[in-house]
Amino acid sequence: MPSRRKFQFEGSTGEQLAALLESPDREPVAIALFAHCFTCGKDIAAASRIARALVKRGYAVMRFDFTGLGNSDGDFANTNFSSNVDDLVAAADHLRDEGMPPSILIGHSLGGTAVLNAAHRVPECKGVVTIGSPADAQHVSAQFACDIDTIEAKGEAEVNLAGRKFVIKKQFLDDINQSSVEHIGRLKAAFLVMHSPVDTTVNISEAERIYKAAHHPKSFVSLDDANHLLTKAVDAEYVADVIAAWAMRQVKADEPESRPDVVDGEITVTERNQKFMLDVFSDTHHWIADEPVRVGGNNAGPDPYEHLLAAVGTCTAMTLRMYAGRKKWPLDNAEVVLKHGREHNQDCDQCEDKPAQLDVIERKVILHGDLDADQRARLMQIADKCPVHRTLTGKLEIRTTEG
Repeated sequence: MPSRRKFQFEGSTGEQLAALLESPDREPVAIALFAHCFTCGKDIAAASRIARALVKRGYAVMRFDFTGLGNSDGDFANTNFSSNVDDLVAAADHLRDEGMPPSILIGHSLGGTAVLNAAHRVPECKGVVTIGSPADAQHVSAQFACDIDTIEAKGEAEVNLAGRKFVIKKQFLDDINQSSVEHIGRLKAAFLVMHSPVDTTVNISEAERIYKAAHHPKSFVSLDDANHLLTKAVDAEYVADVIAAWAMRQVKADEPESRPDVVDGEITVTERNQKFMLDVFSDTHHWIADEPVRVGGNNAGPDPYEHLLAAVGTCTAMTLRMYAGRKKWPLDNAEVVLKHGREHNQDCDQCEDKPAQLDVIERKVILHGDLDADQRARLMQIADKCPVHRTLTGKLEIRTTEG
């Protein structure tokens, strides 16, 4: 099942910002950081739908409320476009500290303008996606154009934005008036520009400005009849489909950048994030080990005991299959369910002085097929003869040396 984790992190001005990380039930294809539209929040319908759809396609997505919005602390009136960009960088830093640096930055409306400005400060960024975004922050002043004279004269004004009242200060105007598109051409990331030709909030000419300023690789996708806020679920799903396919070409999360040389019959384990996430290599395979979120991991792969149970279960099923095949018995499927636990060991030396714990693996074998009673009884005997079972229940030594 996909997981959802709510948390807080410190924003650019020291305020606590509310965030949500949604992850798939397997190792993520990539980590995406999503920036919402101007005066919106992380839970706006478009952001929620796009994030959930990307998670279904194997991506982990973090979205958060900018300072003074949604569930985040701070006063929106004291923020500006530059502080939003700084909040984005703080979010990326937090993900990096968690061992999940974002390689894809996605921004909706002014959030897209912000990711264009933040991308050069996120070294892991391989792709930038803008959705209905203006090329520079000055465009947002059109939403309160009739109040600009008041803001200039009095230093601030209460403006109506999308049916809600916000205080806009002169420092906000001064900040956005300094924005430009020069930085776009310097970004070393792939671009995906998505825009609707009927967007009445941000004209499609802004997408053209972004596209012309960016260097290749860059792509443009028309959102046809979608409105600016992508209020129709089908439009959000389409956006997620396109991003998922496009981003797959920008990131290669299936394999690390380099893999060690592993001898046949050996396993090599290396740390991925100096936390709990590990790369596990055989001579021909690679997979991830991790710990659950509740103990500080990212749940990107099975934990050590799950690996142990998997070793017993797979060996059991393979042994049963081999024996039934040799006997030509009608075994359709050998299903093995395992659980690890501990219980008090009453049959030990010095139990009265120091209670001992006995590790127990409970194994349930379910045999599917037209098998008679004798065949089933024999297969249950064979289950105890799998090599891993005998290794764990026999005399076992683990000898550790320093390499």
